[in-house]
Amino acid sequence: MPPSGLAILIGAGPTSGAGIARVLASPAHGNLAVALLARNPENLSNLASSLRQSSNGGILHPFPTDTQPANLSKAFGDIAKHPEFQGLKLKLAIYHVKHSTKKPFLQQSPDEFGQALQEYTTGSFAFAQESLKMMYAQNGGETLLSESGGAKKGTIIFTGTLGALRTNPEFNSYGASRAGTRMVAQGLAKEVSKNGVHVVHTIANGGIIDEDSKATREGAKMSAETVGKTYLWLSQMEPSLWVHELDLRPAQEKF
Repeated sequence: MPPSGLAILIGAGPTSGAGIARVLASPAHGNLAVALLARNPENLSNLASSLRQSSNGGILHPFPTDTQPANLSKAFGDIAKHPEFQGLKLKLAIYHVKHSTKKPFLQQSPDEFGQALQEYTTGSFAFAQESLKMMYAQNGGETLLSESGGAKKGTIIFTGTLGALRTNPEFNSYGASRAGTRMVAQGLAKEVSKNGVHVVHTIANGGIIDEDSKATREGAKMSAETVGKTYLWLSQMEPSLWVHELDLRPAQEKF
């Protein structure tokens, strides 16, 4: 069965990213061709090979990149030209980059603070911009839902954490960058929802692991595949009801 569309996932690591990608690519679930983005070329290539087997024949290809805007632009260009992705529309783009910095306030320089924002928040902006440009190019441009019969152009999801809502001592740059990305998502949603692009910011409160274990079954940890199923559900929402912000936590997580 040919894939029903394309998904792009940046932050494709061996734990949560792997489980999400497996669900998206599996013919039994998302049946999407998946472009995997992460920094380490060798690790990413190995992950893609492993996921092709564990997803029961899913189509997954690696595109090594970091979050620098020029590098993201090149990666998206390579994705658009990949032979196995031809004719597939981008249905789902996920910014799932892991990011954490901790340092006492007086020990962190302004340059270090700015670098954290550049790598994470500016990266989220650039990733969303490239995703949006591809969705528009594949669906007739910036047309309104009212002009296209309510046709959805795609979904962009930012995986956030509780740090986007509140921060703790020594986590100033982490909190600022996470909160900044939440505002990128909110501003984008308000701007492009009318054009048929669904923008979501999730708050992952708790650990995510890619396994079926006692910890996931009893709600101590989130299952990466369950997160993937949730993201797939979000991407399938119709314009009559769109979730913008969604809190994710395992059953035993305190809040």
